[in-house]
Amino acid sequence: MKRVFVVHGWKSKPSSNWFPWLKAQLRLWPVEAQVLTMPDSEKPKREAWVKTITKAVRMPDEDTFFVGHSLGGIAILRYLESLPKKMRVGGIVLVAGFPEPINRPEITTFFEKPLDYGKIRQIVGRNVVAIQSTNDPYVPFKHGEKLRDALAARLVVIESGGHLNLASGHDTLPVVLTELIELGC
Repeated sequence: MKRVFVVHGWKSKPSSNWFPWLKAQLRLWPVEAQVLTMPDSEKPKREAWVKTITKAVRMPDEDTFFVGHSLGGIAILRYLESLPKKMRVGGIVLVAGFPEPINRPEITTFFEKPLDYGKIRQIVGRNVVAIQSTNDPYVPFKHGEKLRDALAARLVVIESGGHLNLASGHDTLPVVLTELIELGC
């Protein structure tokens, strides 16, 4: 059975934004969908978030997919880095993601060392999608381009979509579902 793990971002929770909608849509298929509750989302720590993902996923395989919003994206990348090189996952969708610091001291533990893009590409292959808005007030568009370049990701551009969250009018985000289908979920 295909599995999708959704990882929310900083100061968020599973009931926020478009996460409940996505989970409900995925459960209409034979897909096990979970929106993870990440620990201490006000003051997140890389190690605790990676441990939470590891515990939830248990044994990843090519039927395992990930969706991360904002800080959830870098948490997924750090999780993938922690896996043995021989592991494979089905794909990842990074929404409003960023691979480098964005001037928020509360999230610095996620950037204490550079990402191992080579290892991440080995584990996920070319099944990476970055969805980025042109006017995100928190995550500059250039971060989507960096994800595209470093991970050979397909970049999906959303014109004037804000942070692609409820505050910017998104209680659904059908493009995420479309991209998961394209990845083979």
